[in-house]
Amino acid sequence: MKLNTKNLTHFLLIGAMACAVALAGGNALAADAKPNPITAIDILLEPDATMIEHATATNERLRKVFPKGFALDASHRPHITLVQRFVLTENLDKVYAAVGKVFASANVTGLKLEAFKYYYIPDKDLGVSGIVIKPTPELLTLEKQVIDAVTPFAVKTGTSAAFVTTPEDPNIIPPLIAYVSEFVPKHSGENYHPHVTTGLAPREYLDKMLKEPFEAFTFSPTGAAVYHLGHFGTAAKKLKQFDLKP
Repeated sequence: MKLNTKNLTHFLLIGAMACAVALAGGNALAADAKPNPITAIDILLEPDATMIEHATATNERLRKVFPKGFALDASHRPHITLVQRFVLTENLDKVYAAVGKVFASANVTGLKLEAFKYYYIPDKDLGVSGIVIKPTPELLTLEKQVIDAVTPFAVKTGTSAAFVTTPEDPNIIPPLIAYVSEFVPKHSGENYHPHVTTGLAPREYLDKMLKEPFEAFTFSPTGAAVYHLGHFGTAAKKLKQFDLKP
């Protein structure tokens, strides 16, 4: 499968901008007295120590040249998105049950994934960097099974109220709402390009970094979860952690 720059652009920019905004703003998450009828969710995989080590090392390297960038910390954990969807809030437990069956029957922790290069998306003078993962047949099968499981509970779109926001910044940018609405099919299946976002840095520096030899490495997922999406597509709040086969 050939990686497509256009398809990866939204993925990397959304994840990195989310971390940068959260780090700079430091605002507490808004607590709604009454849940919104629609919730924007991210069903994702949590990588093992090998990927976290590589992503963290890259992040620390980038922050030395661009201190205003974001750190990969407890609030901005490296992850691999499988699918993002809008669902009816009242059906969240049904989503957990359906997706949980997929994860319970799949050998998620047995997946052997290969990270094979750095990548960045230009944003004026800066670039959003990430580690790109080869989409194996097994990973694509899992992604399809998760999509099939959540589809009966998905709705076409939502509003800012479907996301985690703050009183100071209650509005979600329209491109993110469109991105989640169109994730299936525009960013799934043959258009699915898994990656782990690693940070922000000047494009001049990233150009040099991309010319360096990249030593490919393998890793496996250790967890799977559903997160409530926040500003710019961040995995803002964990809603459900799944039990996986050992």
